[in-house]
Amino acid sequence: MAAVRMQRRWHIAVFLAPATIIYTLFLVFPLIDSLRLSFFVPAEGGGTVFGGLQNHITLLTDEVWSVRFYNALANNFLFFAVHMLVQNPIGLALAALLSLPKVRGKAIYQTTIFLPTMLSFVIVGFVWQLVLSPLWGVAKGFLGIFGLAGLFGPWLGLESSALLSVSLISVWQFIGIPMLLLYAALINIPDSLIEAAKVDGASEFSAFLSVKLPLLLPTLAIVSILTFVGNFNAFDLIFTLQGGLAGPNFSTDILGTLFFRTFFGFQLSPPNQTMGATIAAMMFLIILAVVLVYMFVIQRRLLRYEL
Repeated sequence: MAAVRMQRRWHIAVFLAPATIIYTLFLVFPLIDSLRLSFFVPAEGGGTVFGGLQNHITLLTDEVWSVRFYNALANNFLFFAVHMLVQNPIGLALAALLSLPKVRGKAIYQTTIFLPTMLSFVIVGFVWQLVLSPLWGVAKGFLGIFGLAGLFGPWLGLESSALLSVSLISVWQFIGIPMLLLYAALINIPDSLIEAAKVDGASEFSAFLSVKLPLLLPTLAIVSILTFVGNFNAFDLIFTLQGGLAGPNFSTDILGTLFFRTFFGFQLSPPNQTMGATIAAMMFLIILAVVLVYMFVIQRRLLRYEL
């Protein structure tokens, strides 16, 4: 029996080894090296020397660096808030509608809604730049059909609306993910619970609120934490739409674009790898803190609720 168990363990190790090696080489090792680099500062004669927390203190307190960092951090939270308040509720509503037994063509709707998720960021950014262009875009004509042409403006070019516009484009692209996750959770709810609620006089809507929604809380929590992690790792869409400077006037700058400009340099700004690694370390710490709160506070309460 011991030999059989040992063979099974080696069997598992063999299958896990390729993914573990690739994950370690391309994710774990770069992460550890970035954290290490964040504790070093440039030396006068070239290279780097150990500086402790000097880079972190500079990032949080320096007149130049702190303004950039806090602006990007605030924009990141606004970017996340739009996804939480728009993307996830709409995803939940779509999942609830598609889970109704009388809806036909569910596969077509699911494919259509999820399709933008599989598109390249470059394609999405280019298409939406054409759609929203004040010169040749179709957005103004589309709004004119409903008599709302006066509301159209250069939304991607205004500081007041650029971040919201980019956030809504991101919502359009990724709304299929929460929809599918919540739809999968909804169809796994036993029909007997819904039928019992209807026997007691509950309507379809009240049955959803009193029976389905409480059972969806664990999935909603997972969707929320995935949204947070994805938004705080965002970079591609903003870079495609607004460029490396995240314009206009850094109004769409988030931690990902700030890290890119700092670490690799952009236009007239020279690269600063130690400060770039410090920004990456701060991104990691923020994401880690939120994930730990979810795992040890929220998830435990949800598991107790399920029991």
